[in-house]
Amino acid sequence: QVQLVESGGGLVQVGGSLRLSCAASGRTFSRYAMGWFRQAPGKEREFVAAIAWSGGRTYYADSVQGRFTISRDNAKNTVHLQMNTLKPEDTAVYYCAADSSYTGRSPAVWRYWGQGTQVTVSS
Repeated sequence: QVQLVESGGGLVQVGGSLRLSCAASGRTFSRYAMGWFRQAPGKEREFVAAIAWSGGRTYYADSVQGRFTISRDNAKNTVHLQMNTLKPEDTAVYYCAADSSYTGRSPAVWRYWGQGTQVTVSS
């Protein structure tokens, strides 16, 4: 069982930056792939980024490639999402997710979820 708690969301202007964090419980955190998803009002939840258990492989949606960076600290049971050059279309609730391995970008294949943190990019 893994419990996830996101933090770091807020209101930021276009072009600004935010760093999201996800704190995970459980002694086997280092064995889980971790991911970030987001859901804007009226839209489906979509993949943003993911990182393998070792941190050696990362995956990004085309829409955030080059602007967002996912990282993890297995000693602190934490995964981060550094978001730079934010755009209004990045506005959404951001969710942290975990699973025993990275098996794809569909939300349906990820087992554990946090409650989400709101990110609002104002123009």
